[in-house]
Amino acid sequence: MSERLDEYRRKRDFERTSEPSDTTDVPPPDGPPRFVIQHHDASSEHYDFRLEHDGVLLSWAVPKGPSTDPRDKRLAVRTEDHPLDYLDFEGTIPEGEYGGGAVIVWDIGTWGHATTDSDGAPSSVDAALDDGHLSFRLDGQKIRGGYTLQLFRPDDDQWLLIKHADDDADARRRPTSTEPKSVRSGLDVTEIAEVMADDPEER
Repeated sequence: MSERLDEYRRKRDFERTSEPSDTTDVPPPDGPPRFVIQHHDASSEHYDFRLEHDGVLLSWAVPKGPSTDPRDKRLAVRTEDHPLDYLDFEGTIPEGEYGGGAVIVWDIGTWGHATTDSDGAPSSVDAALDDGHLSFRLDGQKIRGGYTLQLFRPDDDQWLLIKHADDDADARRRPTSTEPKSVRSGLDVTEIAEVMADDPEER
């Protein structure tokens, strides 16, 4: 099991939560790395933004979710790395467990790294994270085009998620409010919670 997931496992009791504990059942991708955006109806409702990299999911909590308007600068707080199995995770996390509440796969797709250094040469993902500036392209069902994650408060690991002004930018769209359903189950967070409450075996 990856040591990068030690913090993730330490925060969870897997006898209580149905969250995946490791990445053993997930084969490496044949194509581009994947991303997932999960709507999490926790005590503080937010969207979890995750990028596949080096065998784990790099993760940020985005309170307002992603925007398609380049003028928006959405707060994104870096959280612990998650296992690749989390790409498909939907269900409810029990009350009292870390991050309790209903979770849906709001969007999923692939991503491409696009960060360059000061000379215009391609930068590695790890170097970009260390520098606090990660640029990439998303190819999802709801969210597409270029984005940047920019670190602005290092002590609190707080970043800004910003849409690039490209052909996929649209200041009129409000995808988090107009497209609330899961791309996996077709349910929203309220409906997935009701399903889980009716059939605990689905958790």
